[in-house]
Amino acid sequence: MREVAQGPRPVEAEVCVVENGPDDRDRGGPAVFGDGSLYPAISRLVKAGLLDRRAEPGASAAQRHTLSPTTTGRTELLRRLRDADGLEISDGTRYFTVLAFLSRLPDTADRHAVLRRRLEFLEQPASFFHDGDVPLGAEDTGAPYRRGMLTIARATSRAERAWLRVVLS
Repeated sequence: MREVAQGPRPVEAEVCVVENGPDDRDRGGPAVFGDGSLYPAISRLVKAGLLDRRAEPGASAAQRHTLSPTTTGRTELLRRLRDADGLEISDGTRYFTVLAFLSRLPDTADRHAVLRRRLEFLEQPASFFHDGDVPLGAEDTGAPYRRGMLTIARATSRAERAWLRVVLS
């Protein structure tokens, strides 16, 4: 697991994206793999025909297992990236996972469609805090830490919207 913590290899990252795709919403958020959950996730992906696992001789007595996406696995990854919507667009962590692999989509129009969905989401009025149905801005609260949260979120949203407009132009 140390290697995953230091930075996933491409196939491990793909495992995370495929395993935690749009059909996993009932899990309550992005996949966080620990020692007891990574291997069952890999086993499910192998069983589903999305990954191929091969045993190879290791440097010591232990075998090394190599994972590679199958043709079906790559197709599913690309489909999930292309069709990213809902929580994959509105939840920042899930969206960043999609964004990290979006360049794997070969068609610029498909990549831009995902980015347009994110921009549309960001342009909707939103806040962590509301007065009834009305979102509250930083200037609407006297609580300093809530004001800080709203100020940071506003700056982040502005920066992301500006970046998205540049990429999409």
